[in-house]
Amino acid sequence: MKLPQASATATALTIWAATIALPASGRAQTYDPSYPVCLQVYQGFVDYYFECHYRTMAQCQASASGRSAQCVVNPYYGGPNAGRGKRQKRYQPY
Repeated sequence: MKLPQASATATALTIWAATIALPASGRAQTYDPSYPVCLQVYQGFVDYYFECHYRTMAQCQASASGRSAQCVVNPYYGGPNAGRGKRQKRYQPY
């Protein structure tokens, strides 16, 4: 069965509109595992982002002062040696 031209156009437009309406891809990684403290900055009631580049809570709180923001502990902080891989000793038989 052949679709009338108007129906085919309507179907194509519906598919195109659905593709455009899909949400954009998610943001990159929210937390930087190199820093123990993050600043959560609010841009609206449900819109916020994180700035994770603080070494101390006091440093973060100074940046949050006067802003709609709060300091939070980074749940993904890897510790002071997070970026360094541990070397394993080779097994050496006697």
